[in-house]
Amino acid sequence: SRGVIVNILDVAAFAAWNGYSAYCPTKAALAMLTRNLAVELAPDVRVNGVAPGAVMFPKDYDDGDRKRVVERIPLNREGTPMDVAKAVLYLATADYVTGAMIPVDGGRLAGQRGVL
Repeated sequence: SRGVIVNILDVAAFAAWNGYSAYCPTKAALAMLTRNLAVELAPDVRVNGVAPGAVMFPKDYDDGDRKRVVERIPLNREGTPMDVAKAVLYLATADYVTGAMIPVDGGRLAGQRGVL
């Protein structure tokens, strides 16, 4: 049968963050698993990933923390769950895309060269 897998990653898969030595490598492993499965399961199953950035800040973030993060985002705003959902929908319906990972981070990875 044919199918589609869209893994939810994190931009942490592509950057090293101080104090996140367990989290970043696990997200990087999921990114590599996405690539491997894209090759192993093709042509019957397509496998892709979406890597959100700052989407829905934790409730304990104060205004200063939020402002510091948003200032580093080229699109100058926090992401929304709908931003992520649209990327997932695209990958779920793009019949000639497999092994891809889309950062949904307002350009932060590109603009900061991976420094988050």
